[in-house]
Amino acid sequence: MSKDGVGLVPTKDPRARRSRRALEQALLELVASTDLAQISVSDITKHARVSRSTFYEHYVDVHDLAAAACTDLFDELVQGLPLADPDLADTAAPVHNPLAPVFTHFAAHAALYRSLLGPDGSARVVNHLLHRLRGATRANLRFAAQESTLHFDATPDDPLHAIIAGAIVGTVVDWLEQDAPGSPETLAARVWPHLLAAAVGPQLPPAPPTA
Repeated sequence: MSKDGVGLVPTKDPRARRSRRALEQALLELVASTDLAQISVSDITKHARVSRSTFYEHYVDVHDLAAAACTDLFDELVQGLPLADPDLADTAAPVHNPLAPVFTHFAAHAALYRSLLGPDGSARVVNHLLHRLRGATRANLRFAAQESTLHFDATPDDPLHAIIAGAIVGTVVDWLEQDAPGSPETLAARVWPHLLAAAVGPQLPPAPPTA
């Protein structure tokens, strides 16, 4: 496996990189119209025009490929996470809700995420997404803790990171199952105060001055 647990160890061979790109693109194109559970290795290799042996040179199975194929998509997603800016903690209802880009991302790729995260999707993709969100949340809170006068718990093993990651994924899965009612901005406005409360926690009043 690669160092992030997705796919076999990548190679610098340009032909191998082309094969990986072709397989990942084939999976993303197929899953846009077909449930992941219905897609076989043969379907993917036929669509990508590569052999089965080439597939198994790079991936363990369809779920392994699906997780790898979503890496760029998840990179795009985590770049939109809002908590890297400690100033956002100053209000529970900012004019431009910082979660809106996150849910806009999910809405823009709704069919793909519905297939990958839904009941017939892939637990490996879900775990990969949670891992990326958890890591990004940890880094964001660490930055906020350094820059803000508010208290952000940024210890490496704090369960808060998993809570926030799980809340985002759980909210999105439920939203997509309901055919994404309302706008991403409306959903963000409802969710943001809860995530902010979880991230900041109860703030203690300043200590009284000493004599």
